[in-house]
Amino acid sequence: MKKYVSVALVALSGLFSATAMAQSKIGYINAQQVVESMPDTKTAQATLQAFAESLDKDGKSLVDEYQAQAQAFQDSSAKWSQAIQQTKAAQIQSAQKRIEDYRQSAEQKIDAKKSEVLKPIYDKARKAIEDVAKEKGYAYVIDSSSGILLTMPPGDDLMKDVKVKLGIK
Repeated sequence: MKKYVSVALVALSGLFSATAMAQSKIGYINAQQVVESMPDTKTAQATLQAFAESLDKDGKSLVDEYQAQAQAFQDSSAKWSQAIQQTKAAQIQSAQKRIEDYRQSAEQKIDAKKSEVLKPIYDKARKAIEDVAKEKGYAYVIDSSSGILLTMPPGDDLMKDVKVKLGIK
């Protein structure tokens, strides 16, 4: 008798879990497209462009300094003693090192600025997606922009509703 009761309980729990899964709504959205269509993204890209250009100007002065030293070395090295040539060559190598260090530093600064500027945009998009999913009763929302999913269960595209939520046409 106990066997029948336990089998019945297992069968009922399986039935309830299958029913719960069948009632879960699934939607999908291209999150990258949402972010790209937001007006804030265009402003952020302009800010990043201006920041990168300012760093590029600073880097250009280092390159100009290097080129001037290299040209002076090339033009006058025959007149210099061996000791002066070695000193000037070391200065040129030092200028090259400063350029490389600056480029690495600039890349890190640009990455940090990008994170700083884009994080609020991503957060705003995520909030809108979560709000629409909650309002429409979706248990799962799949990001179709990642391209990782090979197959996707049937679901509803939330792009239109999220754009309305964000005020994007």
